[in-house]
Amino acid sequence: MKLLMVSVRKGWVYGIALWFVLIFSFLPAQADRASAAKSSLDDIPASSLIYVSDYFSFVGQDSQGKVAFALDNNRGRDGDAYQAQHFLVLHDEKTGWARLDGNSRYKNTGKELTTIPGSPYFQFQGAPKTGMTIVGESNRLILNIDPIPLRTSRQNHSAAIWMGSAPAVLTWRDRVIPGRVIYEYFMMPDFNRLTRTYWDLWNEYQGFYLQIGTDDDVYLHRQQSERLAPLMGFMDGFTVFNSATDSMKDMKIEVVDRGLARGLYRWPIAWRITWTGPQGSAALTLKQVSRTGIWNWAIGGFSMVVVDGELEYGGRKFPVYGLVELIM
Repeated sequence: MKLLMVSVRKGWVYGIALWFVLIFSFLPAQADRASAAKSSLDDIPASSLIYVSDYFSFVGQDSQGKVAFALDNNRGRDGDAYQAQHFLVLHDEKTGWARLDGNSRYKNTGKELTTIPGSPYFQFQGAPKTGMTIVGESNRLILNIDPIPLRTSRQNHSAAIWMGSAPAVLTWRDRVIPGRVIYEYFMMPDFNRLTRTYWDLWNEYQGFYLQIGTDDDVYLHRQQSERLAPLMGFMDGFTVFNSATDSMKDMKIEVVDRGLARGLYRWPIAWRITWTGPQGSAALTLKQVSRTGIWNWAIGGFSMVVVDGELEYGGRKFPVYGLVELIM
């Protein structure tokens, strides 16, 4: 949802035999097309102008190291025309940012909004709430995701956003990497950033998609857009420990250091985040490991950042690793 909105906000803006074995092993022959399970949060209103997105952020680790992968799938309608788009990044702890196919718009020939339209680069099987599989054949990539439980949700009139997280396995090239996915569903009628220009969307957006240890996760965001605040809030988040969703009260996201950018601004490179959970006070410290710039202009930019850090909570310390999305 967010990853490519910057293009409109400013008006500019990866053994062949083994591979086929993996595809047919992971994909059920009669699986459903990807869609959110039907609920009031997932209903698509009858609007001639609408935007829908499914965002998947994966973090995992195997014997070769840690991998972070994000795939944002966007589609929309504007009158009789339908649109679709992917955005994706992948970072390997040892080799850095990988070059992947599919960062582009593509034809939404089936006029799909409820489901994610398939493309020449990715095919989708199943549904977030019941489990799904994403195959990117040209990237030698398969993402298998367990059923995703609802962690947090918001609605504003007919617009809706819901988020969840679940165990997942990323098969990339010859690697099988267990980890977790944080998922975000976003739907907004009377809006379509794929065809219209909006000048007041993203303002100091920072989105954190993080894995705690190997079995838990935390999501947070901070943003200053008055337009999006009724749906997203200025700050929101959730944590997951032992498969249970924990509340986060009195959240504070503080940028403690910034780095140079090619413009009249500076990128955040270190953070201290605090909140109160069921086990008391929590303190999360993060620092940038690597950043890849997506777009840059004189007064702002868009980057994806890999971070690591430490969470102190409930009398224990946990390692944290993941992705941060920055739209400045």
